[in-house]
Amino acid sequence: MRRSATLTPPLLLVAHGTRDPAGPRVVEHLAEAAAARLRVPVHVAYVDVIGPTVAEALRAAGDGPVVALPAFLAAGYHVRTDLPEQIAATGHEGVTVCAPLGPAPEIVEAMLRRLVAAGWRPGDRVAFAAAGSSDEQALADVRTAARLLGRRVGRWLTPSYVATASPATADVCGPADFVAPYLLAPGLFHRRLAELPVAGVAEPIGAHPSVIDLIARRYRSAVRDRVSAA
Repeated sequence: MRRSATLTPPLLLVAHGTRDPAGPRVVEHLAEAAAARLRVPVHVAYVDVIGPTVAEALRAAGDGPVVALPAFLAAGYHVRTDLPEQIAATGHEGVTVCAPLGPAPEIVEAMLRRLVAAGWRPGDRVAFAAAGSSDEQALADVRTAARLLGRRVGRWLTPSYVATASPATADVCGPADFVAPYLLAPGLFHRRLAELPVAGVAEPIGAHPSVIDLIARRYRSAVRDRVSAA
């Protein structure tokens, strides 16, 4: 294996997939910004709903080493099971999988900036709203993210959910609350939050500069670990 290929493998950014065009646009923006920051090729794949699939993206990335970064905010079923199985099915043995995007301080920084842009000020109430999951590990990651944001806003935050898990955001937030969506991209869940009778709803995390910082950190850490193992 050439050392240059080991030190600068392409990045594979893997998201869930949605038919809402706003979702893929965010992932593409993240990929473009990450490519500019890291100066390596960045490919995009989806584990469900739309393509390119993980197999298709890995073929495009070539036979050498690849760093795969799950663009998920928690380590749920898709991160722990779907993605490894889809990678294994390709027979590609050179894929290093990073930790998912969240929870992480950079994600919380982006959420805080979105809250401020929505009109939140220190002392205002905050409702932490996630998509929801039936996976306990994913829910644990959401609770961690809520604690991290709580430290930044000066309040203990208990997560609420748009779907699947409880409590429901609609049931726990009031007219004085600013909603902090633990959502990467716009879509159905954010539209539901935007309809709530609250003081304000922040934009999704999106391609915030802090998220690009996190992608770069995850990639470089994976490359260092791979070089050390080699």
